[in-house]
Amino acid sequence: MTKQPFYITTAISYVNAPPHIGHAYEVIGADVMARFKRLDGFDVYFLTGTDEHGQKVQKMAQSKDKTPQAFCDEIAATFQDMADYLNISNDQFIRTTQESHKETSRSVWEKLTAAGDIYLNKYAGWYSVRDEAYYGEDEMTTREDGKKICTATGTEVEWIEEESYFFKLSAYEQKLLDLYESQPDFIQPSFRRNEVTSFVKQGLKDLSISRTSFDWGIKVPGDEKHVMYVWVDALINYISALGYPADKDGLMKKYWPCDVHLIGKDIVRFHAVYWPAILMSLGLPLPKRVFGHGFLLTGGNKMSKSVGNVISPRALVDKFGADSSRYALMREVTFGQDGDISWPLMTARINAELANNIGNLVQRTLSQINKNCDGKVPQPGILEDVDHALLTHTGQEMLINVRGEFEKLQFSRALEEIVRAANAANAYIDEQAPWTLKKTDPARMQTVLYVLAETIRNLGLILQPFVPVAAYKILDQVGVAPDQRDFVYIGAQHALQPATPLPKPEGVFPRIVEEEAEAAQEKTA
Repeated sequence: MTKQPFYITTAISYVNAPPHIGHAYEVIGADVMARFKRLDGFDVYFLTGTDEHGQKVQKMAQSKDKTPQAFCDEIAATFQDMADYLNISNDQFIRTTQESHKETSRSVWEKLTAAGDIYLNKYAGWYSVRDEAYYGEDEMTTREDGKKICTATGTEVEWIEEESYFFKLSAYEQKLLDLYESQPDFIQPSFRRNEVTSFVKQGLKDLSISRTSFDWGIKVPGDEKHVMYVWVDALINYISALGYPADKDGLMKKYWPCDVHLIGKDIVRFHAVYWPAILMSLGLPLPKRVFGHGFLLTGGNKMSKSVGNVISPRALVDKFGADSSRYALMREVTFGQDGDISWPLMTARINAELANNIGNLVQRTLSQINKNCDGKVPQPGILEDVDHALLTHTGQEMLINVRGEFEKLQFSRALEEIVRAANAANAYIDEQAPWTLKKTDPARMQTVLYVLAETIRNLGLILQPFVPVAAYKILDQVGVAPDQRDFVYIGAQHALQPATPLPKPEGVFPRIVEEEAEAAQEKTA
């Protein structure tokens, strides 16, 4: 049976500095989705990478007395390292300085020119080097020192006048509005779609897509004093990674159009306006969904090195481990909205839900099986209504609910469903009291412990996208074969074979000592 393809991408990260917690948040979200879809029977292709051209990168390299390429090599390595220590399962890590991407970008430029959508003119307007973005007068304000800044991002803008190639973005205004109306799920969450629609309805101007004031970029075919605007170059990575236009390996045919572009809310305009217009000009199918997630905050404020409230991805993993870090970030904030995180909040979440709830359920159940069932899968008798109720709740019912939340990229709510199932299992073990049944009804004790082992198996399966290493340990401890860990096995009747020897139980989710978390916070600050 041929699996349905599923293509998910993050926004490629701009290499002006090493990764911060926002980068980790986005790539973990994409990884959780990719892992879920693989386990749910899809043929997944997961792309992440780095965006390495532009004036800001060139200036940063110069400030460090390095060539732009050497600087990019150094910073890109930190992003690849982050993918490793966060246990990210990407299929490709693309860099926009690699030759294959440059070839695709030049080909796209030529195709846009052939379509009549590129022309040469002069650009005069406001530009933010930090954002690598153009802004209109209505998007700016003037500071007390007289300098203009972008109202939305707070970054300084400068007036630029230079010869530039333009893309006929204005020609696609109505087509874009028709897209938003006919495909309301194209931009998510819905309030992001409303923002983009409002922006386009104000009228689109043609987009300046080349620069001559610096040279760190992909040269424009036939006019090499120009380099491509970094955002045109960057967006093309989603198809250059698949081998467009030659498609020698068939990836483009197999995986395009993209199912989800997972990006930060600050770059929705590039992905929901510029990118679909470029694809329309190329005659290519459009992505199915652009999802703009929110920002992670501390005390309601954006993280800042100068304030000292930054949490680095490496410090997070050093303290909590990769699995617990992934869990805390996906659980603490509703995906798509801004939300607060802090060391105490994450510590409390990990302790309450992983250590005290799920971890405790696993530990006390398996300890009783090890002690009272000769360390083997228990032999169940006839199941009672209460047993069927728990197995249903923690089996197909849980999977259906979690799958529904994943379709909306609501990872926090998906975890809420899983925690709710674990709560039901903990209530069941307290009510059934197998430690008492050992004396009064040993056969019933075996049944209860078998039902709990099956519940733990289901929880281990559904937790894999979030905490893959810990989930594997759980599944190992209840004797689940490596080839029986896809979601098709969730809720399967009698999946555990009675009398199967089990390993000695070990703790899966250690409790975080709050004093240590406070020390980690102080160290980071």
